[in-house]
Amino acid sequence: MTRTRVGSLALTAALATIGGVLTAASPASAAVTCTSPVWTARYYANTSFSGTPKLTACDAAISENYGLGDPAGVTLPSDNFSIRWSLTRDFGSGGPFTFNAASQDGIRVYVDGVRKIDLWRNVTTTARKTLDLTIPAGKHTLRVDYVAWTGNANVAFTYAPRTSATVDTVKPLAPTGLTATYDRATAKTTLRWAANKEMDLAGYRVYRRLNTTTTWAKISGTTLLTSRSYVDAPPATGQTYLYEIRAVDKAGRESTGSTDVTATTVDRTAPAAPGGLTATDGKGGLQLAWQPVAGATTYTVFRQQQTATGDPAAPVTQVATVTSPSWTDTAAAERTGYTYDVSATDAAGNTSATRTSVSATRGDHAPAPATNVTAVYEPRNGIVVSWTPSTSDDVVRYHLYRDGRLYRDLVHTSTYTDMTVRYGSTYTYTVVAVDKADNQSPVSGSASATTDGDLVAPAAVTGLKATARQDGVFLEWAPNTEPDLKRYEVFKAEKYDDGEGGVYWLAHRVEYLGEETTSFLHGSAADGETVMYAVIAVDDWGNQLRGEDESVNWVEVTELGTPAAD
Repeated sequence: MTRTRVGSLALTAALATIGGVLTAASPASAAVTCTSPVWTARYYANTSFSGTPKLTACDAAISENYGLGDPAGVTLPSDNFSIRWSLTRDFGSGGPFTFNAASQDGIRVYVDGVRKIDLWRNVTTTARKTLDLTIPAGKHTLRVDYVAWTGNANVAFTYAPRTSATVDTVKPLAPTGLTATYDRATAKTTLRWAANKEMDLAGYRVYRRLNTTTTWAKISGTTLLTSRSYVDAPPATGQTYLYEIRAVDKAGRESTGSTDVTATTVDRTAPAAPGGLTATDGKGGLQLAWQPVAGATTYTVFRQQQTATGDPAAPVTQVATVTSPSWTDTAAAERTGYTYDVSATDAAGNTSATRTSVSATRGDHAPAPATNVTAVYEPRNGIVVSWTPSTSDDVVRYHLYRDGRLYRDLVHTSTYTDMTVRYGSTYTYTVVAVDKADNQSPVSGSASATTDGDLVAPAAVTGLKATARQDGVFLEWAPNTEPDLKRYEVFKAEKYDDGEGGVYWLAHRVEYLGEETTSFLHGSAADGETVMYAVIAVDDWGNQLRGEDESVNWVEVTELGTPAAD
């Protein structure tokens, strides 16, 4: 951008018109971001680049002619001002470059902080300098310092790669970001890639090869590509192709290939129908087998049930898709004939135009076993045995085995409650399915359950006697003969006035006694009160009669009175 005393500036600081005078609308120190490779220019009102810049702007190029004045759009003195331009950019693979500097007055050029051009003096005519140098690969920072001391002011700087094949011996970097998108509808591959960083880039070439070879073929023609996309129409063979992009610089040097990408082409050639199809009746079902087909990835099996002569034909249905050249029809009904057709499909989705057919009849075989057998003990009821029925459609009954022996022959049911179990015992059950021809399935898995003992309370205690003594009431009773007796519990009932002219008895437990005990002294005050006692037996399962049970023997006794004092 050329700056003159009368020319307008493309500055980032906005200008506003106030009273007919142009002034900066934002502070000179406002932050400005310039996108590489645009230069960031900073203007100083001194020759030492010190203090806050009066203006920061973006310049596409350094080419200024200020004459005897200063840059327009910024307040600087006509003499003794300075400008500093800087940028950081990616030089790709680097290589030989030419720097051209022209200035009145002083100019210095730096690469990564290292001075490369030094024309730092107050001159009356424009000084010029051309420098050939090699820039390493990657990102580097360029800086141009310019000072106008007195008199006319102008400055220009350019840098450009040297593209002669005798000078530039550096290959460009390989392109990056390559992607490939294959459209099955158009059978075309669209390639896209990122821009190469080389400043001397001439264009790109596209290469392709089959994934089964190592030889690349250039497919983009003799003219270099200048765009970053390419559309290829590879042969629609169903094969996989690899692509890579190579960059070419102005010296004619070609880069190494980019990272390879792949595209698998559409395959419109259908495989042959499977050959050698056979159907064999077996225990698990009708077993089909056929010869593998080259290129086939799946096989589709169709089934049609055979009907009696004169009956309408049954529909043909798809029953399986498999990857191996065999399949067993476990759902084929026994004593029924079927016709099967098999087709082959390749990875591209092409299906053979014809199918291979075979017919077979399913015989009468043992039914499938019952599954998921469970056994659950339910107190007061018994052990409930349940199972999932056989999947065979001709099962008419089930044999229920208990502890390895046939226990029940059950018709059309999948549950049974065994009420003949003993308490505290474990039972194991299995199930066998039986079909109409009396064929028996394999034995199911087993299930076991254990009963919890009995639910019957011990008989009432008999022979209970209560004798009032000065030290309490002495109880005696006949021993309970229950085999699972655990203890005795002693209860005492006292009489209370209900407030309405009547009485009621309130009982409470006063003692726990061992199973061998047949007598007990209940110490209590000798106050002449009439009370009742009962002794109740408890078995190992916690069963016992309730106090209000009619069979419980309550005995009434009047405690002795309080002894008279001597």
